[in-house]
Amino acid sequence: MPTDFSQKGIFVTGTDTGVGKTLVSAALALFLRGFGIDVGVMKPVETGVDEPAGLGEDATLLQWAAKSGDAPDSICPCRLRLPLAPSEAASREGAAIDLSLLQDRFEALAGRHDFVIVEGAGGLMVPIAGGVLMADLARNLGLPLLVVARPGLGTINHTLLTVFAARTMELPLAGMIINGMPNSPDEAEQSAPHALAALASADLLGVLPRVAGEKREMAEALAKHIAALPSLFWLLKGLGLPTDLAGH
Repeated sequence: MPTDFSQKGIFVTGTDTGVGKTLVSAALALFLRGFGIDVGVMKPVETGVDEPAGLGEDATLLQWAAKSGDAPDSICPCRLRLPLAPSEAASREGAAIDLSLLQDRFEALAGRHDFVIVEGAGGLMVPIAGGVLMADLARNLGLPLLVVARPGLGTINHTLLTVFAARTMELPLAGMIINGMPNSPDEAEQSAPHALAALASADLLGVLPRVAGEKREMAEALAKHIAALPSLFWLLKGLGLPTDLAGH
């Protein structure tokens, strides 16, 4: 198994909620695990968790994809019941989001695994606590951003704003992935990859199709598509992973 890792992980963010960040994160974990890479996963904050004593839906999928034996409190240190922005959910539930705890849990995961996939909640401007944004958490963890975007109308604006915000806040960008391209894309969906590649100051690392099924089936399908990406070399390079995986 190659051991040339130029960075310790990736922070996966989205241009909006519902763009498939968790599925892409899980698919990446599955893909890398298939090469014997020890992948750690982390969802620092998850809201909308019905039973906060256990992991929520997103963290559970990540745990399964990475075949993680880490404790639930390491995978997702902050679990909140209300389906709101973390700062609002915590405020209403009388909870406090401890940013230093999130940092400590990540550092422990980074020390135990070859590569850690961290999935944020929503986009970069989602508030976590006390004026701290998801972008600030990504900076604190020292990870480059993988931006997941959707292909439909409006994605150019949302994606360029996300990239602009990252550049303005001096956050490193690994690149972008467009997720959920339909088999028969409309004109907006067809033109999105070219437009984003031309306009965004970040590399387009791949376009993934829309997949169906249960969440695990969808993640497995996307992992296979990642393996077959024509841009796989550049995706691996952007993530700081061994590029010789593209030849397998």
